[in-house]
Amino acid sequence: MALKLDNLVGDIEDAVSSAMNKNLRKRSSAQDSEEMRLVAIKTLKLVEDILTSVTKTRPQWARLISAVDHRVDRALAILRPQAIADHRALLTSLGWPPPLSNLTSSIPDARKLSEVSNPLFTMEGDLKHQYCESFLALCNLQELQIQRKYRQLEGHNREVALHQPLWAIEELVNPISVASQRHFSKWIDKPEFIFALVYKITCDYVDSMDELLQPLVDKAMLTGYSCREEWISAMVASLSTYLAKEISPTYVGQFDEENASGITSQARTSWLHLVDLMVSFDKRIRSLVEQSGILQSLQEDGTLQKISSLSMFSDRPDWLDLWAGIELADMLEKLQIRMDDERNWTKKVQGPALSASDDFKSPAISSGILQSLQSLIERCRSLPTISLRARFIRLAGAPLIQKFLDVLYLRCQEAEGLTALTDDNALVKVSHSINAAHYVESVLKQWCEDVFFLEMGLIQDDQVDLPIAEISSSKVLVEGSGCIFHGEIARLEEFRKEWVEKIFVVVLRGFDAQSRDYMKNRRQWQEKSEEGGSLSKMLVGALDYLQRKMSVIQENLNGIDFIGVWRSLAAGVDKLIFNGIFVSSVRFNDDGVERLGYDLEVLFGVFGAWCLRPEGFFPKSNEGLKLLKMGEKQLQDHLIGGETWLKENGIRYLSLAEVDKIARNRVFKN
Repeated sequence: MALKLDNLVGDIEDAVSSAMNKNLRKRSSAQDSEEMRLVAIKTLKLVEDILTSVTKTRPQWARLISAVDHRVDRALAILRPQAIADHRALLTSLGWPPPLSNLTSSIPDARKLSEVSNPLFTMEGDLKHQYCESFLALCNLQELQIQRKYRQLEGHNREVALHQPLWAIEELVNPISVASQRHFSKWIDKPEFIFALVYKITCDYVDSMDELLQPLVDKAMLTGYSCREEWISAMVASLSTYLAKEISPTYVGQFDEENASGITSQARTSWLHLVDLMVSFDKRIRSLVEQSGILQSLQEDGTLQKISSLSMFSDRPDWLDLWAGIELADMLEKLQIRMDDERNWTKKVQGPALSASDDFKSPAISSGILQSLQSLIERCRSLPTISLRARFIRLAGAPLIQKFLDVLYLRCQEAEGLTALTDDNALVKVSHSINAAHYVESVLKQWCEDVFFLEMGLIQDDQVDLPIAEISSSKVLVEGSGCIFHGEIARLEEFRKEWVEKIFVVVLRGFDAQSRDYMKNRRQWQEKSEEGGSLSKMLVGALDYLQRKMSVIQENLNGIDFIGVWRSLAAGVDKLIFNGIFVSSVRFNDDGVERLGYDLEVLFGVFGAWCLRPEGFFPKSNEGLKLLKMGEKQLQDHLIGGETWLKENGIRYLSLAEVDKIARNRVFKN
């Protein structure tokens, strides 16, 4: 095996040496040099096949394999540069790159003109044969290198190292990129011309990639390569590199200068215009890629970054932070005007609610917040990686929601500070704020069902300030999150619950104050009833207050939160009545029990507008009344039956001590 490999490697070295010598001789034809190169490549492939077999069957021959690799590496170090140099000379003789004046022509038939002048389509005869052979030789060399790397990287992450740009396509793009930059330098202040030129070049030559060059790549058995994709991604990469080196630093410098002077409008406008152009360009490029049906494979492989000019933010996260800050400041300026207009807090959101049963009664400002947030999200959708999008949303989207939440808190605190929420207008103001928070919260939850937001939720919150490379390599699920807006949703929910509680506490306190005389009048339960079946006069004011306040709240608060208010209020009123009447050493005769029963029936009726069995939300008062209505013997049996008696009589919410106290307060006629 050693002798066989030594002979083969010797043949490779001889072929490489002959190819070099023929290149140095002026009289020697290019065809002879190309033939010797092909001989070298075929022998290299044969050696690689043998080494692959030896690696699998005789792993102990590692030193033999290493010695062969060393000699092959030296041969390739001569062969590849010479092959590339010959290929470049051939491209020059073909007239590549074509004159860019044709591409920048404004005449209507410019597309046809550029197609006619495409050297890849117009070449013929020996020149075409030579170019195809040279292109194929480069592809064969690259395929050989991929095989060698695949063998040498056994046990390592091969995918990271194996996929490289197609060398032959790079040789087409590089001279065009150099020629284009002579025009780019004139358009620093007009970047739209730069994007237009790059897109036109990309479009005008993309067909030749599919029709002429892709068959050669397939012949070389370079699997996983699309000439169309490689051409587009190489053109986008050249644009992205120029933007990162020439355009963006200029704009950042202007921004820093204006920041120092306190005026930032022009630099901010220029930066946003540049991003607009990048986003628009990327959409057009994606459309161009989609025509070949390879976009889905790009997304699955995670290499969408290759066809995005916004990929420059991967290497410069500080620029991404600057962009997010500018977008946030721009949105906040526009929103502040809308938030200062009181009409946007009273006018309702137009259009259907999220679902047929959910009427959020949300003010128009909440729709404005969501529109602004949606605009930011659409802006970042073109970013090529999940980590970049997550970083942008956390730096621009999350602060926007927090600013809205701060305004909601401020409005509610102002209302509370003026009248302690006893005034109807204050209740209305707080209700509108709760509605706005609930609507935004619900929309965010709906968005979070989309995989776009779920993927960003995989990036930890504490990674926002880390370098992009570290974020990309550490996608750990945040415990309990699952969505990029998890924290914001939780804070909106917390705000809503806090102020819903304050509303029902205020109404409960008002009811307590209005019914205090009623609660303190213990003698009324022992007096003989003359009117029969009439509401206690002292309770009329409290029930009227309760109905008025709940009517205001029901009219202005969304249905879901209103349910929370009246249920909490019912529980509070139940506790007040039970503690103030049933277990407060009050003596009840038959007329008193009848009067209390009618009072509670009217009270339950107030809540009957929102449920079928309102007494179920007053468990203690309802069961206390049930005890008072029992006969003397049945009531006294609790002393003997204990817990069993409670279960048999359907008493579930009262303890034995409470039942005993109520039983002692009952006065029966002798």
